[in-house]
Amino acid sequence: MGSGKTTIGKLLAERTGYLFIDLDRIIELSESKTINEIFKTSGEDYFREIESKIIRKAYSNNKCVFACGGGVILKGENMKIIRRNSIVVYLEISPREALKRLMRTSDRPLLGSGDRSNKITGLIEDRSSLYKKYSDITILNEGNSAIHTVDNILKKLQNNA
Repeated sequence: MGSGKTTIGKLLAERTGYLFIDLDRIIELSESKTINEIFKTSGEDYFREIESKIIRKAYSNNKCVFACGGGVILKGENMKIIRRNSIVVYLEISPREALKRLMRTSDRPLLGSGDRSNKITGLIEDRSSLYKKYSDITILNEGNSAIHTVDNILKKLQNNA
């Protein structure tokens, strides 16, 4: 959350000539609701079911850059599907950087009300080992421009080819 998946994903798609697909946007279109509304009306479990259904359909496509929500990593089934046909890039940021980037947002249902700093730190601590486990490439995405980050991803992709 706040790591730059959409910004970096769009730039990476432009540079590679691939199609950019934001899974959260597809979920919103398929449900005719925002992610916040889905969480409020149907809950996180329902959202995760829809997310998995979209992943099964979307990840059969080639030559795409996908931006996934941070919770996609919580289901091993999702990651098996994603890794079957994709290279997974983890855009790593610190809790402090995530808090800075998300300070003024109101569209993150897992942050809700209360102490954002503790919630962000908890999410990152709970998920970081999974992100590292399933990623093919890890990129620290703080302190650099988005273009620099995309350049780093492309270099690592070339080195892994």
